Amino acid sequence: MPQTYLQQDVPGGVPVKMWTRGVPVEDAARQQLANAARLPIVFKHIAAMPDVHFGIGAAVGSVIPTFKAIIPAAVGVDIGCGMIACKTTLRAGDLPDNLAFLRAAIERAVPHGRVAGKRDPGAWQKTPAAVDSAWKQLEPEFRQICRDHPKLARTNSHNHLGTLGGGNHFVEVCLDEEGGVWFMLHSGSRGVGNAIGTMFIALAKQDAMRHDVHLPDGDLAYFEEGSRHFGDYVRAVGWAQKFAKANREVMMQRVIEAAKAVIPKNFQVHTEAVNCHHNYVQKETHFGQDVYVTRKGAVSARAGELGIVPGSMGARSFIVRGKGNPDSFNSCSHGAGRTMSRGDARRHFTLADHRAATEGVECRKDKAVIDETPAAYKDIAAVMAAQQDLVEVVHTLKQVVCVKG
Repeated sequence: MPQTYLQQDVPGGVPVKMWTRGVPVEDAARQQLANAARLPIVFKHIAAMPDVHFGIGAAVGSVIPTFKAIIPAAVGVDIGCGMIACKTTLRAGDLPDNLAFLRAAIERAVPHGRVAGKRDPGAWQKTPAAVDSAWKQLEPEFRQICRDHPKLARTNSHNHLGTLGGGNHFVEVCLDEEGGVWFMLHSGSRGVGNAIGTMFIALAKQDAMRHDVHLPDGDLAYFEEGSRHFGDYVRAVGWAQKFAKANREVMMQRVIEAAKAVIPKNFQVHTEAVNCHHNYVQKETHFGQDVYVTRKGAVSARAGELGIVPGSMGARSFIVRGKGNPDSFNSCSHGAGRTMSRGDARRHFTLADHRAATEGVECRKDKAVIDETPAAYKDIAAVMAAQQDLVEVVHTLKQVVCVKG
């Protein structure tokens, strides 16, 4: 396989291999990659995906393999955040002429934004059975985690299950290259994942101070195997990833139910849903070594494995099949990646800019979502071109409805 990455050598650290040809990379993100590369626990090299950009501690769009240790801030606080997509038997012509009705039905069915988790009676009259069923599977292990960390019991875990949240989380109705209708959504572990991430990041920093560990960035504090909090973190982060996967499954079920209520034609979901994390850690074997692989804004792309690379509110998304590139630790990008902060986007773009960029999409076109406007993100076509040796495109999706929190 020809080498298509760019290599950044880091004095005192491992190299950084970057799949960033043709896409911009800010200096701050390069510095974060170099900081992580200098940690003694990092194995072989760090892989940077084409959507790489500045994050907290570790760059978003980085793949960090670590030996007998995990960096909680590299996993982040939106633990298990990811995507789910499923194809239906519907065709473009089966959708209602006025897509506002479909958007409204989805918004009623899936709590989103600030009301998410409050069980707004205008949205759900009662906790859906799917939520209770999923929570029944998750609750026993969560209770065990809370016995050691009681403050986690006070999180809004049960109520947040089956809710979207805000920011860059979304639900979309899309058309593929042949006019087939897909449902797709993006969310994670919500408040309970945030609480788990925040708590263990703080504990890792305390451990680093206690043991006088000198770090290039305090947010890169880590737990080593055998340390006081390592086992607790592995169990808690693993549980949060299960919560995130279940959360997406519950919401997808509600989206399908909502669509069936407003689309006259009967339809089925005729392919198994693709459900993949892009903020997570798990143990894997690479180059003959068992390591913990943290994908902070990256998707697993083992040979033959299906994944999802979303664009922005007005851009295309892709169902991809992994090529199993060992240098990327079998990974690909998790999206387009931001080119500017949310604050910069609000200052730079006007409402007219946003409306023009989302023309043809039934979505919010108000000032509160300008920070999510397509021009605040990298060109998804350039991102896909930069990772041709990581994945192949199976389907190209274009949204016609987008629900944002």
